[in-house]
Amino acid sequence: MRFGVDEAGKGPVLGSMFAAAVRADPAALPDGVGDSKGIAPDRRERLDESIRKVADAVAVAEIPVERIDDPETDMNTLTVAAHGEALAGVATDGLSGTVDAGDTDAERFGRRVAGRVDATVTVDAEHGADETDPLVGAASIVAKVARDAHVTALSAAYGAVGSGYPSDPTTRAFLADYVDEHGTLPDCARASWSTCEDVLAAAEQATLGEF
Repeated sequence: MRFGVDEAGKGPVLGSMFAAAVRADPAALPDGVGDSKGIAPDRRERLDESIRKVADAVAVAEIPVERIDDPETDMNTLTVAAHGEALAGVATDGLSGTVDAGDTDAERFGRRVAGRVDATVTVDAEHGADETDPLVGAASIVAKVARDAHVTALSAAYGAVGSGYPSDPTTRAFLADYVDEHGTLPDCARASWSTCEDVLAAAEQATLGEF
């Protein structure tokens, strides 16, 4: 029995980041697990269900906007926290496994994640592990499905928000329209992101142009 950990939603300007940990026999995993970005959403959901059925344990950790915007932290630390909190949900003494390294120094990332867990665990960290380690791939799928459900909930609350990524025109239009109507950013926005700063600056410039 081993574990795999990965996160989803590190780069969006809207909503939470999620990390998932899967503890399972790799041989029991369904065919097709891998990097969630290359799997269609409906297939991800089916795989998520299958993974949960065969896994010994699955845990998901959410890092909300309030933690992301905290000036006392940074995304590297938050990614460590997300992996550590998810892993803590499945960890038992003597367990070993792999996390997808969220730092340029993979070994350091693995040490930091292990330091977040009360149980005695062996953590290997590798870049691109979601493509090479089936359990990390499974965790990638579970985390992405959690993030997708979160974005769906945001859409239900706010209307069309797009994917939440800064490169998404729908997301940028949503932010601009919201600020234009309300004079402030929505609660789901990561205000510390440069995208939000740009939207606020553009709105201020447009207001000045009216005078």
